[in-house]
This record gives sequence, structure tokens and C-alpha cells, in this order.
Amino acid sequence: MAAQQRDRNGQSAENRDTERRERRGRREERRGNKGREEKNQYVERVVTINRVSKVVKGGRRFSFTALVVVGDGEGTVGVGYGKAKEVPAAIAKGVEEAKKNFFRVPMIRRTITHVTQGEDAAGIVLLRPAAPGTGVIAGGPVRAVLDCAGVHDVLSKSLGSSNAINIVHATVKALKQLEQPEGVAARRGLPLERVAPAGMLRARAEGEAERKEAAEKAEAEAAAAGVSN
Repeated sequence: MAAQQRDRNGQSAENRDTERRERRGRREERRGNKGREEKNQYVERVVTINRVSKVVKGGRRFSFTALVVVGDGEGTVGVGYGKAKEVPAAIAKGVEEAKKNFFRVPMIRRTITHVTQGEDAAGIVLLRPAAPGTGVIAGGPVRAVLDCAGVHDVLSKSLGSSNAINIVHATVKALKQLEQPEGVAARRGLPLERVAPAGMLRARAEGEAERKEAAEKAEAEAAAAGVSN
């Protein structure tokens, strides 16, 4: 009888265990890489963290709530609110809820399409489009939503409550009210030139030209890198 029992393929139990551990390690590595890629794909902003307490028999029980904004920086954004006994768990719950609430923000050359105002409870937020190079003129909660959405030029004003939760939800409602000029023209039954200002159409054409040029440049760089390798 051999010192090591072998299976039908001639492999020992020790070799089978080694291969099994290697396969498990490769699966965990792929799962970890996938999680890191998905995390790097989105921009996450923690707006506020609150500690809440519940009075029970024998003392108090503390937990934490986190208001989180998640977006891809290309027009998709969502807001989530998580609650847990630890701060990291509350943030993780908020991120998962934000990803479930994703919506698209209409933009023209990294600014919003028109003036809009959103209201939620006592929070009122006014947003105005701005010229390229203006930047995000906004406070902390509004800036977090606009940065995650990928809006680079905008003017904003908070007209109501200073509560961060109300301001964030008011900003989300303002962004959800935005429309593309094509949709407005189709609803009114008018040509696009009569609905959208000439400056808006010119800015959109310039933005599309810039994106096309950037895409061609990236393709050329990738081709050059492939040839050099």
C-alpha cells in the first residue's frame, strides 16, 4: 500500500487540498478586485452623521445615522440614509440605499439645462446654470450632490431651512425637475430652435465637439501604447 492514497487521476489528498486552497484564493481575489472596481467607479460623499439615542430600561442605546450621496460624476446620482449601531455600517447602508435611488441629471456642457427650484419640508434650493469656468457656487450639502452628479458650473442659493437633510432632498427634487430641450419641444409641438436659446444650442454643440475630440485623443493614445508594447 502506498504511503499516500491517490485518486483515479493519480493525485494525492495533499495535492487536492493545495489546489482547492489556490482556487479559493483566486476566487476571493477576483471578488475583491470586483468590489474595488465598483467602489472606484462611484464618487461617495458623506454629508452628515448624527448620533441618536433610545432610552430603555437600564440605560440608553446609541446608534448612528448617515446621509450619503453617491454618483458616477457623469450625470447619475442618488441619495441614501442609513442607520446602524456603528458609523461604518451606517455609511454602508446609506451607500446601498443611494445606489437604489439613482437618477439621471440632464446637463449641457457640465451645467444644468435651465433654472430650477426644489422644495422638501422647510428646505428650498434654487439652481441656475452658469458659464464654463464658474465652478460650483454652493454650500456643503448642495455641493456634495452636484459634485457626485458631475455638475461643474452652477449657481445655487438656499432659501429655506439650514437642515442638511432637507437641503439635500430639496436639491434632488430640483435636479429631477430638469428637462432636455428636445423633450420640451416635443411636448409643445415646436421646433427645437424656438424652444431652446441659441446660446444653449451653441454650448451643447461645443460640448459635443470637445467630447468627440477627447475620445479620439484617448483612442490615439491607447493605440500608441499598444504599438509601443
